[in-house]
Amino acid sequence: MTAEPRPSTVTVRYAGGEERRGPVTMGQANMIRCMLRDEPEHINIHAVWPVPGGTRTESAIDALRALVVRHEALRTTFPHAPGEAPREQVVAAGGSFTVTVLDHGTLPRDAGRHADAIARRNRVERFRLDRDFGLRISLVAVAGAPVFVALAASHAVTDISALSVLEEDWLALLAGRTLPAVTAFTPLDLAAEEATPGGLRRSEASLRHWERIIRTGPQAMFAEPGAVGAEVEAEQLTLRSQRGARALARVAERTGGLPSTVLLTAWCALVAHRTGQSSCVAAVPTSNRFLPRLARSVNTVSQDALLSLDVRVPSFDALLRKAWGAALNAYRHSQFDAVRLWDMIDAVTHERGSRFARDVVFNDVSTVPGPRPADAADGPALDVVRGPAQVLPTRVLTFVHETAPLLRIGMWVDPALFAPDEAEGFLTGLVRLLEAAATEDVPLSALTGVTGVRPVERGTGWIRVDGSWVSTAEVAEVLSGALGGVPAHVVEGTSEGEGLTAFLACGDSPLTPEEAHTALMEALPGRPGVLAPRRYVIVRDAPAEADPAGAWLRQPILREGAGRDRHR
Repeated sequence: MTAEPRPSTVTVRYAGGEERRGPVTMGQANMIRCMLRDEPEHINIHAVWPVPGGTRTESAIDALRALVVRHEALRTTFPHAPGEAPREQVVAAGGSFTVTVLDHGTLPRDAGRHADAIARRNRVERFRLDRDFGLRISLVAVAGAPVFVALAASHAVTDISALSVLEEDWLALLAGRTLPAVTAFTPLDLAAEEATPGGLRRSEASLRHWERIIRTGPQAMFAEPGAVGAEVEAEQLTLRSQRGARALARVAERTGGLPSTVLLTAWCALVAHRTGQSSCVAAVPTSNRFLPRLARSVNTVSQDALLSLDVRVPSFDALLRKAWGAALNAYRHSQFDAVRLWDMIDAVTHERGSRFARDVVFNDVSTVPGPRPADAADGPALDVVRGPAQVLPTRVLTFVHETAPLLRIGMWVDPALFAPDEAEGFLTGLVRLLEAAATEDVPLSALTGVTGVRPVERGTGWIRVDGSWVSTAEVAEVLSGALGGVPAHVVEGTSEGEGLTAFLACGDSPLTPEEAHTALMEALPGRPGVLAPRRYVIVRDAPAEADPAGAWLRQPILREGAGRDRHR
């Protein structure tokens, strides 16, 4: 049994920083919006740092104090009036924070997982933006000797990459090394850069990039039976594979591609293959640190780079040649005004009649500074293990932690769409694809045989409309339910680009196309297989004939239209 820890709280005072204030960055505004909307355990982040052997508690805390003085983000709060989102950030010159010391008699055998559980518990409480210190720090100790730092972080001040920079700096301080001066953007530096004419032009270009994809791409990658709801609880899977790392290196050598691009290409090919989509649309958050002065910035630079990779090419090598340009285009368009972005998404949502789903996230943090596990070089040939579950607002979340000498990937997938063996098979299939591509070009038509990953079977009634997979029966069911049980019949248009047509029997009610469209749009979230009709046809009575398709067409029309004339 693990002895219950003896908790104590240490108040740590700091001084020597510079007091500053100014506007929030676009990334901060984006994450603050999420923090005010989402449950804290879903949006707060966490990390566990192993403590080097022989470190005293006082030394660990002194190094934490030095981090706070060094990095302005850790001294930042966001004053705001009640009910309003912060628009300003304030950097304190001095102040205090607390460290909870959890001193155990003994730790469980899997002490790292125990520390991770402590960090996760610290995520549950909401950070108060106007006054809370941005880190909740627990020092996990055994008989007075610290072994782990378990911390939760406000996503308004740090992201995963920033936490890795902090860990690297902290270890350097414990080792007695002198840290170089900070040259990366501070949050206030970045806010000033974003406000320049060049920064504003980049933001406008980003909005245009996103709008093109959201207007023309699939509204959801996982539009298929079983895909319901906006949030899923998913169990963590971790792939550790020397085979995968060696194969990745050989593919890069054979093709001349960067390992990161090769891995992204293979992953996109497999996602598009599994979903039966002609393109892979994915959020790639970490990639917006591609500018040199952002690479080591302790800040939240968490704005999605939105990737759209058309997979309608014959082979892996052909897809790899397209992937670098598509990825670079996504990275260049990852700096935007989040409020304007969501205003645009809402407008496009109403006009297109879709609900954009952030189904797929690929976060490659393998190049982020930070220590690597000591056993990476002698890791397993191929191993997939299961870890704790967490609630995600996405269908597939992937973190690439290492690409050499071990391929280490963490992944969470919607269990309603992937049985346990299918989820593990996706990761092992990724390794198999890399191994096949290491020696020769792989036809994309051969992915099932090469990887063992099979495309989803949608069944009858599913059609591709306006770049999206749609179930006409589900559209009719949801539309009828949204209108209080009005009989509905939905058919595909006869010409390309015409979209769906919905017939609605309103009886004596004065139903209009605008009311029908508004009701359907309000019912769309969590239903990726539903796309709004391009045309609503209102009739009085539902036909009684056995052949409803033709019978609906013969009903006298009361009103018809697109229903997009006003946006409520």
